[in-house]
Amino acid sequence: MTSPAGGFGPRLSAAFAERGRLCVGIDPHEFLLDDWGLPHSAAGAREFGLRVVAAAAGRAGIVKPQVAFFERYGSAGYAALEDVLAAARQAGLLVIADAKRGDIGTSVDAYAAAWLTPGSPLEADALTVSPYLGVGALASTFALAHACGKGVFVLAATSNPEAAELQRPGVASGVVAAVAEWNVAHAIPAGAADDERAGIGSIGLVLGATVDLAEYGIPLTIPARAPASPVLAPGFGHQGADLADVGRIFGGLAEATIVSESRSILSAGPARIARVVEERVHEVREAFA
Repeated sequence: MTSPAGGFGPRLSAAFAERGRLCVGIDPHEFLLDDWGLPHSAAGAREFGLRVVAAAAGRAGIVKPQVAFFERYGSAGYAALEDVLAAARQAGLLVIADAKRGDIGTSVDAYAAAWLTPGSPLEADALTVSPYLGVGALASTFALAHACGKGVFVLAATSNPEAAELQRPGVASGVVAAVAEWNVAHAIPAGAADDERAGIGSIGLVLGATVDLAEYGIPLTIPARAPASPVLAPGFGHQGADLADVGRIFGGLAEATIVSESRSILSAGPARIARVVEERVHEVREAFA
């Protein structure tokens, strides 16, 4: 097993420095395929994905294919997704596979191997996962990600109303604490000086930008010397969160926050998407300046 140079956290930090924090979603909804003049098929989803990759390359640093929109076309859809993932990696983009996998034992191991093993047809730089069979059930996924220089984003506080009961205070904050503890155990070098920064960890969180994180009991600070858990933050753009509020929403967590946008960018259409990506990258940089 060959690991990429550097862990996911350092590579994410480099992407922030070089291209900013914008993550462009690759979500071939049927209405977007219509708008782009593409068929409702694996071929249409493949063409859509490749065009988004081309628009993001050299402008943004991160893309996030939504696996479900490819999976619905069966094996042909997965073949299309493999092409999009490969094109994004070849373009130098960090790729977050939005698959929200979660299971126990050998099943979760197989999911992790599919998405995080270097050389796998579905290889991505990071994977979204669900912790609701227990965060401990994801330990082997975290370990594989660490060994392969990959990242994992664990659902913690999402914006859909159905989640409020399950992600109540004590549960969401427990997920956040478990992720932070894992990063502390694996991201601070042995023998590090007391004043040495640990940077960004490889295991992160999905925290919706339209969620009141205080209501979920989620602290907005990072303890001294602890690595920052990277945050994948959907909710900006189409869902209504304002970039001007990023400091209020995430507090100290903003240090490692990724701004994820899909429909607000993809709705620009194939002729304008590159320009909109470039504009949005600049706006996100300004918001975090």
